[in-house]
Amino acid sequence: MKALSMLCANRLRARVLGVIATTTLALASAQAGTITTVASTIPSNGDLNPYGVARVPTTTGSLTKGNILISNFNNSNNLQGTGTTIVQITPSGSVTLFAQIDATSLPGPCPGGVGLSTALVALRTGWVIVGSVPTTDGTSATVQAGCLLVLNSSGQVVETFYGSLINGPWDMAAFDGGRNVNLFVTNVLNGTVAGGGKIVHEGTVLRLDLDIPHGAMPNLQQMTVVGSGFAERTDPTALVIGPTGVALSHSHDNDRRGGDPVLYVADTLNNRIIAIDDPLQRNTSDGTGRTVSQGGALNGPLGLEIATNGDILTVNGGDGYVVETKVEGHHGHQVRKVLLDDTGNPPGAGALFGLVDVAGQGLYFVDDNENALNLFH
Repeated sequence: MKALSMLCANRLRARVLGVIATTTLALASAQAGTITTVASTIPSNGDLNPYGVARVPTTTGSLTKGNILISNFNNSNNLQGTGTTIVQITPSGSVTLFAQIDATSLPGPCPGGVGLSTALVALRTGWVIVGSVPTTDGTSATVQAGCLLVLNSSGQVVETFYGSLINGPWDMAAFDGGRNVNLFVTNVLNGTVAGGGKIVHEGTVLRLDLDIPHGAMPNLQQMTVVGSGFAERTDPTALVIGPTGVALSHSHDNDRRGGDPVLYVADTLNNRIIAIDDPLQRNTSDGTGRTVSQGGALNGPLGLEIATNGDILTVNGGDGYVVETKVEGHHGHQVRKVLLDDTGNPPGAGALFGLVDVAGQGLYFVDDNENALNLFH
């Protein structure tokens, strides 16, 4: 989604938007329904269109625990798939540049170069991993497979993960065990460009198993397709639409099998949230999973997060709402929706992507229409 406007750095504002359904979303903080701009996400090079959001779990190197990392998808000319920067923002709104990635000096292959997507995680060991879905001109005609870029805690790319199974890494979640990490990545370019704008059913969810010895770089052990057959297509406004947000259930959630968390995925084109069972253990694809919730308040769900209360939060690409879905057993029911952005035409469309819920603070989310990190609290 192309950014529509720019904010001056560090400009703060607060506004109250209407809350739909009963009162407010069951998020991590007070039920005031206030949205505050934490900071602009635009770095000095002018990159636009904030996509990925990740909270830093450990203080090390240039990273500070509790800060928020944001990846930018567009360059200063607002061309999609050309953004090269990750900014680090404190809860009080101080902004620093964590990384500016030069495609000509990567330590390994990344087909097509650098265009940082929503796929962004920060690990307990200090490594940061971000997806690249690059173009040369901002259109699907030049989009290429990209890769996953592994950065150290100083913001330097030290290795790349690439290959036939990594094809348009669009979003990502991590099961972070310290030395052993499982990444879950949605891929949106399998057959998509060849489809010429028509829907193809080749989107995948990929698990990457990493070993991270003390003092050493992450070592990719194997890759496994755990979900497949998802609808995807190119789009002149959004570049590509396919399976997007992905998150693992909390350990105390009801919807589990044998102690293994459930993997939830936003199936954007089918307007639903799906579940993949046994994502850590399975060695075969679960296909398109099982439907947890579909339709209703969902309107092209993109970013997906597990709230501190265990509910699923999704932000809509078709309007400016975040939707809360409570899961009981195999099924979910939508309990509330909250308007987070009402700008643009249609109102709120293309504004929301990455989000993270933080206990005691609220819901942090990027607003692409404003190029800002906001906080709902």
